[in-house]
Amino acid sequence: MIEIQHLDAVQIPMSLLLEADPSEACIQRYLHQAYCLAAVVDGELGELGESVAQGEIIGVCVAKLIAENTYEVFNLAVYPAFQQQGIGSQLLSALLSRLKEQGVQSVLLGTGTFGYQLTFYQRLGFRVEGVIRDFFLDHYDEPIFEQGIQHKDMLRLRLDL
Repeated sequence: MIEIQHLDAVQIPMSLLLEADPSEACIQRYLHQAYCLAAVVDGELGELGESVAQGEIIGVCVAKLIAENTYEVFNLAVYPAFQQQGIGSQLLSALLSRLKEQGVQSVLLGTGTFGYQLTFYQRLGFRVEGVIRDFFLDHYDEPIFEQGIQHKDMLRLRLDL
Protein backbone atom coordinates (compact mmCIF):
# COMPACT_ATOMS: atom_id res chain seq x y z
CA MET A 1 0.00 0.00 0.00
CA ILE A 2 1.24 3.50 -0.75
CA GLU A 3 0.31 6.96 0.42
CA ILE A 4 0.64 10.10 -1.70
CA GLN A 5 2.35 12.83 0.33
CA HIS A 6 3.52 16.38 -0.32
CA LEU A 7 7.27 16.60 0.35
CA ASP A 8 9.99 19.22 0.02
CA ALA A 9 12.19 18.76 -3.03
CA VAL A 10 15.25 18.10 -0.84
CA GLN A 11 13.54 14.94 0.49
CA ILE A 12 13.27 13.33 -2.96
CA PRO A 13 16.14 10.94 -3.78
CA MET A 14 18.16 12.08 -6.79
CA SER A 15 18.31 8.45 -7.94
CA LEU A 16 14.52 8.49 -8.33
CA LEU A 17 14.46 11.81 -10.23
CA LEU A 18 17.13 10.44 -12.57
CA GLU A 19 14.76 7.62 -13.57
CA ALA A 20 12.72 10.15 -15.58
CA ASP A 21 15.35 12.78 -16.38
CA PRO A 22 18.92 11.56 -16.99
CA SER A 23 20.51 14.98 -16.37
CA GLU A 24 21.20 16.08 -12.80
CA ALA A 25 21.94 19.59 -14.11
CA CYS A 26 18.47 19.81 -15.70
CA ILE A 27 16.86 18.46 -12.53
CA GLN A 28 18.58 21.09 -10.38
CA ARG A 29 17.14 23.84 -12.62
CA TYR A 30 13.51 22.94 -11.88
CA LEU A 31 13.66 21.66 -8.30
CA HIS A 32 13.87 25.09 -6.63
CA GLN A 33 10.39 26.05 -5.35
CA ALA A 34 8.84 22.98 -6.99
CA TYR A 35 5.68 21.30 -5.73
CA CYS A 36 6.49 17.63 -5.09
CA LEU A 37 4.18 14.72 -4.43
CA ALA A 38 5.69 11.39 -3.48
CA ALA A 39 4.43 7.82 -3.37
CA VAL A 40 5.54 6.60 0.06
CA VAL A 41 5.34 3.00 1.25
CA ASP A 42 2.64 2.75 3.91
CA GLY A 43 2.33 -0.98 4.58
CA GLU A 44 2.79 -4.13 2.52
CA LEU A 45 3.36 -3.94 -1.24
CA GLY A 46 2.47 -7.48 -2.22
CA GLU A 47 5.47 -9.70 -2.94
CA LEU A 48 7.88 -6.77 -2.69
CA GLY A 49 6.57 -5.66 0.70
CA GLU A 50 9.26 -7.37 2.73
CA SER A 51 12.12 -5.77 0.78
CA VAL A 52 10.75 -2.24 0.99
CA ALA A 53 11.01 -0.19 4.16
CA GLN A 54 8.02 1.59 5.64
CA GLY A 55 8.26 5.26 4.64
CA GLU A 56 10.44 4.60 1.57
CA ILE A 57 9.81 6.92 -1.40
CA ILE A 58 9.18 4.86 -4.54
CA GLY A 59 7.67 7.46 -6.87
CA VAL A 60 7.56 11.22 -7.37
CA CYS A 61 5.78 13.91 -9.36
CA VAL A 62 7.44 17.33 -9.56
CA ALA A 63 5.61 20.40 -10.87
CA LYS A 64 6.22 24.10 -10.78
CA LEU A 65 4.23 27.28 -11.32
CA ILE A 66 5.44 28.74 -14.64
CA ALA A 67 2.76 31.36 -15.33
CA GLU A 68 -0.41 32.64 -13.74
CA ASN A 69 -2.74 29.65 -13.19
CA THR A 70 -0.36 27.36 -15.12
CA TYR A 71 1.90 24.62 -13.77
CA GLU A 72 4.37 22.45 -15.61
CA VAL A 73 5.13 18.84 -14.70
CA PHE A 74 8.90 18.46 -14.93
CA ASN A 75 9.39 14.97 -13.54
CA LEU A 76 7.22 11.92 -12.99
CA ALA A 77 9.21 8.89 -11.92
CA VAL A 78 8.63 5.51 -10.29
CA TYR A 79 11.44 3.10 -9.47
CA PRO A 80 11.47 0.27 -12.06
CA ALA A 81 10.53 -2.44 -9.52
CA PHE A 82 7.24 -0.61 -8.89
CA GLN A 83 6.32 0.44 -12.42
CA GLN A 84 3.20 -0.86 -14.20
CA GLN A 85 1.27 -0.88 -10.90
CA GLY A 86 -0.62 2.40 -11.34
CA ILE A 87 1.64 4.44 -9.05
CA GLY A 88 2.50 7.01 -11.72
CA SER A 89 -1.18 7.43 -12.53
CA GLN A 90 -1.99 7.90 -8.84
CA LEU A 91 0.73 10.53 -8.49
CA LEU A 92 -0.30 12.52 -11.56
CA SER A 93 -4.02 12.24 -10.76
CA ALA A 94 -3.39 13.47 -7.20
CA LEU A 95 -1.35 16.38 -8.53
CA LEU A 96 -4.04 17.37 -11.03
CA SER A 97 -6.74 17.16 -8.37
CA ARG A 98 -4.79 19.31 -5.91
CA LEU A 99 -3.91 21.89 -8.53
CA LYS A 100 -7.53 22.12 -9.68
CA GLU A 101 -8.60 22.71 -6.05
CA GLN A 102 -6.11 25.61 -5.93
CA GLY A 103 -7.67 27.21 -9.01
CA VAL A 104 -4.95 26.24 -11.47
CA GLN A 105 -6.36 26.32 -15.00
CA SER A 106 -3.83 24.37 -17.05
CA VAL A 107 -0.96 21.94 -16.71
CA LEU A 108 1.82 21.57 -19.26
CA LEU A 109 4.57 19.00 -19.70
CA GLY A 110 7.18 17.92 -22.18
CA THR A 111 7.89 14.39 -23.37
CA GLY A 112 9.47 12.55 -26.26
CA THR A 113 7.68 12.26 -29.57
CA PHE A 114 7.19 8.50 -29.14
CA GLY A 115 7.15 5.85 -26.43
CA TYR A 116 4.97 4.71 -23.58
CA GLN A 117 5.15 8.08 -21.80
CA LEU A 118 3.25 9.80 -24.61
CA THR A 119 0.48 7.20 -24.49
CA PHE A 120 0.37 7.44 -20.68
CA TYR A 121 -0.15 11.20 -20.71
CA GLN A 122 -2.72 11.07 -23.50
CA ARG A 123 -4.77 8.52 -21.53
CA LEU A 124 -4.96 11.08 -18.72
CA GLY A 125 -6.32 13.73 -21.08
CA PHE A 126 -3.19 15.64 -22.13
CA ARG A 127 -3.16 16.87 -25.73
CA VAL A 128 -0.30 17.90 -27.99
CA GLU A 129 0.19 21.65 -28.05
CA GLY A 130 3.46 21.95 -29.94
CA VAL A 131 6.89 20.56 -30.77
CA ILE A 132 10.30 21.83 -29.67
CA ARG A 133 12.71 20.65 -32.34
CA ASP A 134 16.07 19.28 -31.22
CA PHE A 135 15.25 19.76 -27.51
CA PHE A 136 16.94 16.54 -26.40
CA LEU A 137 19.94 17.23 -28.65
CA ASP A 138 20.37 20.77 -27.33
CA HIS A 139 19.77 20.18 -23.60
CA TYR A 140 21.38 16.80 -22.83
CA ASP A 141 25.06 15.91 -23.05
CA GLU A 142 24.36 12.22 -23.71
CA PRO A 143 21.91 10.92 -26.33
CA ILE A 144 18.66 9.46 -24.97
CA PHE A 145 17.46 6.27 -26.64
CA GLU A 146 14.20 4.39 -26.28
CA GLN A 147 13.35 1.23 -28.22
CA GLY A 148 16.56 1.76 -30.20
CA ILE A 149 15.49 5.21 -31.43
CA GLN A 150 17.14 8.44 -30.32
CA HIS A 151 14.89 11.10 -28.81
CA LYS A 152 15.49 14.41 -30.59
CA ASP A 153 12.35 16.54 -30.41
CA MET A 154 10.09 17.25 -27.44
CA LEU A 155 6.31 17.28 -27.60
CA ARG A 156 4.63 19.93 -25.46
CA LEU A 157 1.41 18.60 -23.96
CA ARG A 158 -1.37 20.49 -22.20
CA LEU A 159 -4.33 19.64 -20.03
CA ASP A 160 -6.94 22.25 -19.18
CA LEU A 161 -8.38 21.60 -15.73
